[in-house]
Amino acid sequence: MKQSGLILLLIISLGLGCDIKNKAEQTESTNYLSIGIWRGAIRTQGIDIPFQFDVQENDGKYTIFLINDSERIPLDDISISNDSIHVPMYVFDATIHAKIGKDKLVGVWVKNYADDYIVPFEAKLGDIPRFIVDSSAPVANFEGEWEVDFIEEKTVEKAIGVFKQSGNRATGTFLLSTGDYRFLEGVVDGEVMKLSCFDGTHAYLFEATLQENGEISGEFWSGKSWHQQWTAKHNDSFELPDPYSLSFIKEGYDTFEINFPNTEGKQIQLTDEKYKDKIVVVQVLGTWCPNCLDETSFFVDWQKRNKDKKVEFIGLAFEYKDDPQYAITRINRMKSKLDINYEILIAGSTQKESKEKALPMLNRIISFPTTIILDKHHKVRKIHVGFSGPGTGYYYEKYVEEFNLFMDKLLAE
Repeated sequence: MKQSGLILLLIISLGLGCDIKNKAEQTESTNYLSIGIWRGAIRTQGIDIPFQFDVQENDGKYTIFLINDSERIPLDDISISNDSIHVPMYVFDATIHAKIGKDKLVGVWVKNYADDYIVPFEAKLGDIPRFIVDSSAPVANFEGEWEVDFIEEKTVEKAIGVFKQSGNRATGTFLLSTGDYRFLEGVVDGEVMKLSCFDGTHAYLFEATLQENGEISGEFWSGKSWHQQWTAKHNDSFELPDPYSLSFIKEGYDTFEINFPNTEGKQIQLTDEKYKDKIVVVQVLGTWCPNCLDETSFFVDWQKRNKDKKVEFIGLAFEYKDDPQYAITRINRMKSKLDINYEILIAGSTQKESKEKALPMLNRIISFPTTIILDKHHKVRKIHVGFSGPGTGYYYEKYVEEFNLFMDKLLAE
């Protein structure tokens, strides 16, 4: 039996099936997916995490675009069997399985690599707002930059909230030392702002209430089980720790070395002729990591525009499963989808011991991605932790400018 069939049987055995089956039977079953805008929802932790997607069809082939603000994520490996649809989530090892109704989808979102990660999903055809504005009260102003505290028991993680607002419509993101929450989209309803995102591997919902003192009190839900409180106050001058200061080469290590296989089984080292007398940008990544995809897209584009420069890129992939064949499958899919023209090597798993064994010269790997920039003599010149992607606006533009200036400096040496 195919995996999709096993998933549907598992849904029924877990007790989700009855509810999903009843809802599906309320509408006419079909094997045709209607084109146009749909509103979807991941149903988890007693809430809905809403998102929108666009279904397009060309010569009998469907493509679904996940919509998050200005971002469009293409899902084009869709399969339909009778009245069931199976949608792999871009490069991520996750899938939506659903029954097709005339104007409705009812099913589940599954993270295939994780045990028991099955979450109910529904969608309805129509250009339905992500969030409905219920209040007629004056619209609060969330525009600007905020100093944010994400609160987890007795610990606090600092972040920068960057929000834009036009009437009731709100967009923005959060920047942390380890990366950003990418493209968030939603509304301001009276004194409450709601923002959500679904990129195929992450489902986020942020709610924020503007208090009388001008500060924010909020909640954050992510995926199947993550939930935390957060607070914020206006602070345009707040800065996160320098991303170039968080990881470094430990004492006793004079060189940075790699020796890992690519997806064809060939061992790749910095001493290979391809990298001789060239700047090398080593990217610590995972195919499961949306921030890594943002950084990879930037590197792919940069490499295409700078083919004549002596700069090479190497990716070191750390996957959730400590299984080389699994890593090969995920890496090859990522390379195909993002048109990557540089080596992505199988470095290990995301387990701490695996990371330390693969890169013993680093004091720690606290974020995916982490980028190590080597000069022409392959000396480490900078290590950058995290990545502020295009959803961060100014911060992304600042990073791009810094990267280009530093490449020019190294090339001139």
